[in-house]
Amino acid sequence: QVQLVESGGGLVQAGGSLRLSCAASGRFADRYVMGWFRQAPGKEREFVAGIGNNEGSMISYADSVKGRFTISRDNAQNTVDLQMNSLKPEDTAVYYCNVINVGVNYWGQGTQVTVSS
Repeated sequence: QVQLVESGGGLVQAGGSLRLSCAASGRFADRYVMGWFRQAPGKEREFVAGIGNNEGSMISYADSVKGRFTISRDNAQNTVDLQMNSLKPEDTAVYYCNVINVGVNYWGQGTQVTVSS
């Protein structure tokens, strides 16, 4: 079983920055993927960014956030962060931490990010 706890959401003006953090606890396979998804009101949950746990491994971003968001992880601490810069009103959503461990998806409780225009 894996538990995820997110922090760092809030309200920011357009053009501003926020940093989201997610702490994972539990038992993990040697390789597992960590990432972030988001869900805006009335829309489906969508992928934001993902990262593998080996040096030089996969990092992937949604086209809508490329060049503005940066994902990073600390394998020793089992944490994954999302640095969000140049935020836009359309980035407003609940952001969810995600871990794929032994083929099972785990989700955090979500943290609200609101970007005002």
